[in-house]
Formats: sequence, C-alpha cells, structure tokens
Amino acid sequence: MSVTARARSAMALVAALLACRPDGGPPTTVTGSDSADQILFGLESRLTVDGVLRVLVQADTAYFFENTQSAELQGVRIEFLSPQGQRTTTLTSTEGTYHWRTGDMEARGNVVAVTPDERRLRTEILNYNRARHEITGPEAFVFDAPDRHLEGDGFVADPEFTDVQATGARRGTVRQELTP
Repeated sequence: MSVTARARSAMALVAALLACRPDGGPPTTVTGSDSADQILFGLESRLTVDGVLRVLVQADTAYFFENTQSAELQGVRIEFLSPQGQRTTTLTSTEGTYHWRTGDMEARGNVVAVTPDERRLRTEILNYNRARHEITGPEAFVFDAPDRHLEGDGFVADPEFTDVQATGARRGTVRQELTP
C-alpha cells in the first residue's frame, strides 16, 4: 500500500471515529419520520359521522405520532362531504397535518380547494377548525367563483366557500346579471 493510500485510509478511520456517538453507536440524525410511531404509504382514511361518510383523506405518505395525536401527510387530497354524503369541497396540497383528537387540519404548499360549482381557492396555508366549522388562511390567497374574484393577505370562510371574508383585501370584483 502506498503512503498516499495509507494516509487516506487513516484519515477515513479518524473521520469515522470522530463521527461516532459517545456511547459508541453510529452517528444519527433524528428527523420527523424517524420518530413516527407508524408510517403508512398510500393512506386512505374515511371519517364518518352517524354512519355517513363526511371526509375522505388520501395521502401518498402519512407519519403518525401518538404523543401529539397527529399525522403528518405528504401528497394530500381531501374530500369533504355534506351530511347527505354529497361532495362539497375537494382540497389538494403538497403536505399537511391532521390532529385526530380535535379533527383540525392544516394544509401547506400549493393548496387548492374546489367546490362542485367551480368555486376555487388557492393559497399556501389553509387551516380547518372542526369545532368552529371554519377555514382560515394566514397567507395571501386568490378566490374565484362564477360571480366574483377576491384576493387578499388572509381569509376566513365556511368550508363550502359560500361566505369568504378577506383580511387585507387587495383586489375584488363582483359580477352581477341585471334582470329587467
């Protein structure tokens, strides 16, 4: 073995020894997925109220945490349904958090929520509070409906987007048809 090869081997051994933990174990970095109690791929969860499907949650990956009673979701698609079982809103996002004790949810990253009658809300963060049956957004948003357009710095709305209120409204239009 050449002097250069021995020097490289010695340096690699020193680097490996320095990287080890004091207890002699291998180096580790703890991430959220490392500490998850369960990891599910291709999650589909159906939430019912009195036997009626009310929410269908789908995610590419879900990390469940018992201590916080929450799940971190990646590649999110959620369908909200009426008490009669009809779809009211479909939401998609890059990621999100679901708190199963309270039923509250947060969607993050390229959030788009659409109703069957083409009301559409786009933002980066959307929070659903189950107890108040209310959706809020602390970030800039754009809302479009057949009869109106609204942009602002934040919003409060009902889950069906029949009442959308902007905070820091930047732009809005209302289209009305006049009848004779």
